[in-house]
Amino acid sequence: MRGLTGAGPSPGRRPTPGRGTLQAAFTAVVVLAALALFVSACATGGTGARDEGPAHEGASDSVAGAAVSPSPSPSSTSARVDAVKLVQDDPAVATEVKRELKPCVADEYPVDVSYGDLTGGRADDVVVNVLTCGDAVGIGSYVYREVSGRYENVFKVEEPPVYAEIDRGDLVVTKQVYEKGDPVSSPSGENVITYRWGSGRFTEEFRTRNDYSNAVGGDASPSPAP
Repeated sequence: MRGLTGAGPSPGRRPTPGRGTLQAAFTAVVVLAALALFVSACATGGTGARDEGPAHEGASDSVAGAAVSPSPSPSSTSARVDAVKLVQDDPAVATEVKRELKPCVADEYPVDVSYGDLTGGRADDVVVNVLTCGDAVGIGSYVYREVSGRYENVFKVEEPPVYAEIDRGDLVVTKQVYEKGDPVSSPSGENVITYRWGSGRFTEEFRTRNDYSNAVGGDASPSPAP
């Protein structure tokens, strides 16, 4: 309060009558003004800086609400199908294949399923391989194409052992070749056939024959010339 009351009278000088009264009155006015300011601040809920806080938070909430708005529903290309039901309900699948399509362990069915673009449709095509439970030998391979909300069988091979897969937009079917006396675990070779979609169906593009070596221990030796 020294700044408000001053430094006091100079040495040897008598104080002027009424000076203390004026100082007291001035001090009272300042105190009353400070008190009024304090009461006003309490009535408004805080200082000016804090009053602006909730308004800023409200704006942030509005922006955050826009950021977390629901995204569009996924396209049909990401849909997954019940491959077991698809095969079981398909009249084009052989009865023998359906008979083998049963759980191996608990509710695990012997099917391999892959998705990809083979036919240029709006939804992914579905490739289903049905295997045996014991040795996982392919007994049927199928391709399903989405047409008007339903999947239609557009390709099938039921000549075991067989396996189909998608390779860079082409359908590649591998058929293992067994010679007389070959055990199931050791075929003599394989035929790899590549199919391509066109004019509403799959047509064979080319095929490759791979003969397996019968060498033991990895020492392959050429077969004698006939």
